[in-house]
Amino acid sequence: MTDLTSPTNPAGMTIRRHEVGQQAPLTADELARASERINRISEAFSSRVVGQHRVRTALLVTLLAEGHVLLASVPGLAKTLASSTLAQSVSARFTRIQCTPDLLPSDIIGTQVYDPRRHEFETQLGPVHANFVLLDEINRASAKTQSALLEAMQERQTSIAGQVHPLPDPFMVLATQNPIEEEGTYVLPHAQMDRFLLKEIVDYPSEDDELMVLERIDDGTLGQHMADVSPVATTSDVAELQELVRRVYVDPAIKRYVVSVIRATRNVGQLLGPELGNYVEIGASPRGSIAFFQAARAMAVVQGRHYVIPEDVRELRHSVLRHRIHLSFEALADRVRPETVIDAVFRAVPTP
Repeated sequence: MTDLTSPTNPAGMTIRRHEVGQQAPLTADELARASERINRISEAFSSRVVGQHRVRTALLVTLLAEGHVLLASVPGLAKTLASSTLAQSVSARFTRIQCTPDLLPSDIIGTQVYDPRRHEFETQLGPVHANFVLLDEINRASAKTQSALLEAMQERQTSIAGQVHPLPDPFMVLATQNPIEEEGTYVLPHAQMDRFLLKEIVDYPSEDDELMVLERIDDGTLGQHMADVSPVATTSDVAELQELVRRVYVDPAIKRYVVSVIRATRNVGQLLGPELGNYVEIGASPRGSIAFFQAARAMAVVQGRHYVIPEDVRELRHSVLRHRIHLSFEALADRVRPETVIDAVFRAVPTP
C-alpha cells in the first residue's frame, strides 16, 4: 500500500494536497476498512453467482460511483440472480420489474388511489422506490414508460400528482436488454442510454463455470429452494464507501487524458483516418467524461488505492463508451463493433 505522505505514487504522478480541495485524502485506515467491506461483498456475490467476474466488478463500480448499469445478454446468464444477490449482501431492498409493451408509467413510479372510507386520495409508491431496481428487458417497455424512468435515474425522485417523492439512498437501476430479439421491442433513446454509467456485455460461462453451476444445483446451493445470502454490509456502509470514492485523488494528467479520449470519439476521422472515421456518426457527450471520472474513482477503491491510474480508465473503456458511441449504417453493414473503434481511439490517444 502506498504511503499517503509520499509526494508521488507508483504511477509517477505528483500528489499535491492543496489540489485535493477541501476534502481530505483517504487515510490508510479508511482504505483498509473499505477494502475489507468490498471483499466481503465480493465473496457474498461469488457464493451465489458462478464466474461472471466482469459483471461483479461492473456492479461494484456502478454502486460505489452512484450510477446505473445496463446488462446486455441472452436470457439465462444469471443477471437477475446477480442483482438480487448484490442487494441481499448489503441489506438493501430489491424489486424486479418485468417490462412489457403494456406497462404504464404509473406501474413503475406509483399513482394515487381513492380511499372510499376516508373519501380522499392516497399515494401508493411504485416498485421503483427501492434501493436496487431491476428492469428486466427494458427495451420491451414503451417510450412513454421509458421516459418516466429518466426522472428517477437522473433526479433520484418521482413526481406523482404534483408531489415529489425522493428515492431511497442508495439507489441503483440495473436494466437488462436482450440483443437478439427485436420483435415487440422499442429502441432505447440515446438520452436514456447516456444515463447508464456502464453497459456490460454478459458472456456465456466457461466450461468449468457451467459445470460448477450444475454441482451447486445438485448440492442445493443454487436452485428454487436456495437460501438467501446473509447480509455482510448495510446501506450505511454503502453510503460510507460512496463518500470515500468522492475523495479519491485524480491527477490533472488523468483528467486531461479522459477529456482527450472523449473528444477523440467526436473526431475519429481526423485522428484515425476516413476508414474508421466513417463508422462513427456521433461521439460521446461530456457525460462520458463524467462517467469515466466517477467510475475510475470507484475502480481505484475496488483495487485498494486512494488515487486513480491510467489503467483504471483503460479497464473501463468498453463499459463506459460502448453505449455512448453511435455507429453509422456503414459500420453496421460492415459488422464493426463499438469495441473496435474504442480500442483504436485508446491506441491513438497518448497515455500519461
